Amino acid sequence: MPKLPVSQRRILAVAALAAVCMTASFTMAQSSSPQSDQKPAQKPGEQPTDDSQQPGETVKVNVSIVQLFFNVKDKHGALMPNLTKDDFEIQEDSKPQTIKYFTAESNLPLTLGILIDSSGSQLRVLDMEKEVGGAFLKQILTDKDEAFVIDFNVDASLLQDFTRDVRRLQSALNSVKINTGFSTGPIPGAGGGPVPTAQQAGTVLYDAVYLSAHDMLAKEVGRKAMILLTDGEDEGSRLKIKDAVEAAQKADAIVYVLLCADRGFYGGIGGGYSGEFDMRKLTEATGGRVINVGNKFDKLREAFDQIAAELRSQYDIGFTSTNTKLDGSYRKLEIKNKQGYKIQARAGYYAGHSQD
Repeated sequence: MPKLPVSQRRILAVAALAAVCMTASFTMAQSSSPQSDQKPAQKPGEQPTDDSQQPGETVKVNVSIVQLFFNVKDKHGALMPNLTKDDFEIQEDSKPQTIKYFTAESNLPLTLGILIDSSGSQLRVLDMEKEVGGAFLKQILTDKDEAFVIDFNVDASLLQDFTRDVRRLQSALNSVKINTGFSTGPIPGAGGGPVPTAQQAGTVLYDAVYLSAHDMLAKEVGRKAMILLTDGEDEGSRLKIKDAVEAAQKADAIVYVLLCADRGFYGGIGGGYSGEFDMRKLTEATGGRVINVGNKFDKLREAFDQIAAELRSQYDIGFTSTNTKLDGSYRKLEIKNKQGYKIQARAGYYAGHSQD
């Protein structure tokens, strides 16, 4: 499976993380100690030995900082601002963790991926997706944010690499065209499973999510999100939904899915349409959600407004895990609010991967 090209990577300074990470290194060296007497720093995951802490040496201790962005809502779904660190408790694998830092209404730079389904099933909704999606980008992006655009049908294509230029992003959206997908030969991106699909249109949704997460977002720092405009149906991906979920979690990316489905395409009675189930798996695992807009312009615009509000009102919490092993294992996370408000956050993370 070809990787998406990435023409640039940005490195963003995250002040909150830097403040915590400064405590991860300390010096025991005397000013008169010769440089040649210093030993190499410990590798990640290693513990210093007794003779590594002799006077005149520098000791570095690896600390894994876990950062979470999340929303808080009341029972009616309204966002709850102005809460404090003392209003929350956090657990990793059911073990309490100590909150090291906490901020409300994070203004950290946002890296955003827009993934738009251009398969035949989107024929009647594509124009509204392009129009409302373009307006959303103009609304949400600031001069310190970046975004990219991917479309997917029988294959996934990067239409616009990372940029702060909203006009370029809107132009990329406007360039999307429906791929009818009919072919008499093998279809690129299809046929990955045991059932032949060479005569069918493909929609490599899971592959597109994986590429967006793994190739685009994994090395980015700060707040990261993906917005999928799709009916949620996958045909022909080489990867499975679990692969897409895992890649998004390892990239620490929040995934929103706007289900834009023309029910008439599926016969109007729901038969054959089942995209929402897997999309809920993806969004609930990453701290996003599914919003069903059908083919209604107003519902799509309202959904984008809701996402914009959530991205602007995220809480940012950080802790140092009591499990110091950076072994790539999956850790379950749970944030609890003492007032009983609903928390919208990712379900867990892979230890050590976001720093790889």
